[in-house]
Amino acid sequence: EATVDLAERRRIRSAIRELQRQELERDEEALASKRFRPERSSHRQNDKENWPQSHCVEEEQQQMALAALSQQLEAITDVEELTKLLRAAGEYEERKLIRAAIRKLRAEEIQAAALAGNVQS
Repeated sequence: EATVDLAERRRIRSAIRELQRQELERDEEALASKRFRPERSSHRQNDKENWPQSHCVEEEQQQMALAALSQQLEAITDVEELTKLLRAAGEYEERKLIRAAIRKLRAEEIQAAALAGNVQS
């Protein structure tokens, strides 16, 4: 705004747009590098062949527990009950399964309501 020359203003605006574009690219690169960063927790290693036997047993037990939870969630038909379970769940995988069950129930409720609306029409 301090300059009167229109050509200079265009150059300044294009330089500003270029800087904004570069900043956006840097932010996207930073986000991508965080998203695909390998886990660094002490109990998970990239080379599973070197895991002690106890870790393999723990992993199998966790998978069995998640499968049992999945079957238990299929029997629950109340969103409120699932929400209570979600709040009480401690592990990410458990919460993930419960959220999926809630989404499924809500989709079924919407579909049932749509069918009921079609029948009344």
